[in-house]
Amino acid sequence: MSKLEELIQELCPNGVEYRRIADVTVVGRGKRVVREQLSQSEGYPVYQNSLTIMGYHFESNYPAGTSFVIGAGAAGEVGYSDERFWAADDCFPVVGNDILLDRYIYHNLMWKKDFLMSRVRKASVPRLSRSVIENLIIPVPPLPVQQEIVRILDSFTELTAELTAELTARKKQYEYYRNELLKFSNATQWKTLGDIGKISMCKRIMKDETNTEGGIGRNDYAKL
Repeated sequence: MSKLEELIQELCPNGVEYRRIADVTVVGRGKRVVREQLSQSEGYPVYQNSLTIMGYHFESNYPAGTSFVIGAGAAGEVGYSDERFWAADDCFPVVGNDILLDRYIYHNLMWKKDFLMSRVRKASVPRLSRSVIENLIIPVPPLPVQQEIVRILDSFTELTAELTAELTARKKQYEYYRNELLKFSNATQWKTLGDIGKISMCKRIMKDETNTEGGIGRNDYAKL
């Protein structure tokens, strides 16, 4: 039995309560700033209508460890800040309390991300209503259970980041060697593909001429 299973069996053997996010957190709204108030390098990061930092402000209006949902532009995207930050007016911070861990809130918002994206109004500027976030229903287990869930999910998040970095490095390595191996001197004779082989156009077939098992299509048997 895993540690999580043991905690659930000990602390909530009869299940956990599900609550509206608005009943167990505060879904706020950021405060507008203009670009003239921002620095490009000094101060606290500012999030407006995407997960890309808009700039830096000399003040912060939310503490480190706060999750947020973008409400316009990249509406529905879920973020989390490890440092104090300024939430601008198209950013909805979600602040927990003594019964919900901040990081647990983040993982629940990520769990509900597809639903949030489905509720984005597709206008000239995509928008998500704060009420959609407030009405999300999430499980509220005891804090030790939340801590173990966060530990597990953060481990997977870290592993995913490592694998992504490794794949990116391998892709760059492949591109480097491909370019080096296929680069020849000017004395090399170059030809078009048409000069060295036949380029044919594929032939269209209908769906009823295919099968789901692979192999040779039924119309090809007559040619054998």
